Amino acid sequence: MRRELGRMTEQLRRYNERTTGKKIDVTLFDQRLERLAGQINRQSDLVVDAEARRRRTENELRQAIANISHDIRTPLTSIFGYIQLLEAEPVTPEEKHEYLTIVKNRTRRLQALLNDFFELSLIESSDYQLKTERIGMTVLLSDILVGFYDQFNERDITPDIRMPEGEVAVYADESAVRRVVENLLTNTIKHASGHVKIRFQQQPEIAEFTIINDAKELSDIDVRLLFDRFYTVDRTRSGQGSGLGLSIAKSLMDKMNGTLTAELHGGNLKMTCRWKL
Repeated sequence: MRRELGRMTEQLRRYNERTTGKKIDVTLFDQRLERLAGQINRQSDLVVDAEARRRRTENELRQAIANISHDIRTPLTSIFGYIQLLEAEPVTPEEKHEYLTIVKNRTRRLQALLNDFFELSLIESSDYQLKTERIGMTVLLSDILVGFYDQFNERDITPDIRMPEGEVAVYADESAVRRVVENLLTNTIKHASGHVKIRFQQQPEIAEFTIINDAKELSDIDVRLLFDRFYTVDRTRSGQGSGLGLSIAKSLMDKMNGTLTAELHGGNLKMTCRWKL
């Protein structure tokens, strides 16, 4: 028993020092030693998993900081540049109006980014609670979609919308549902250029809200990263979005014990929300 314990100690030392990837095995048949070795090996697995998660989180944080720094610096640089133009040289009233309009637009962009960042931080905190109750989804979704009519029209998109005739009720937070659907529709209008299908239907035990639009510019990697913080398909990050809209939607769905998924099929992006009935 003493020799076997010494042998196990040496195995554990080599494993911890990463001189071997082999975990503890027991040569002496003893149920107590086998259980001990099993628990030590399980603890080792947990430590390895925790270290992998830590490195992954650090990498995500570094990328998030780099992205938000870029997104904040870009409008700030533009604002500062146009203020310098207004101060340094005589400008015509038309030029002044143009410069001030640009400064206002960049300021709104910066404000929207910071608001989204604050909202996501708030939603993901453990103290943030939603009021889950039984709500009628058919009427709510119809009301939201009507509010996006002009935006679809501006993009020359006529969505194919199909809703159930009767009311479908789910357990969710109404304001959170509205925010999720609005974020998904905003994302769709921003990126879609062709046919858009919008479906809401009742399934056994769940209700599904689905948006399908053409997304030929997306790759499988893009789809896997869509819900990551600050991720944008625009590699130059020159667009107006913060890259937080879909992350906010995903976090809200998780808070409601629902799901939000994205799939790519034949050049079409399918995003699906699922709520419990």
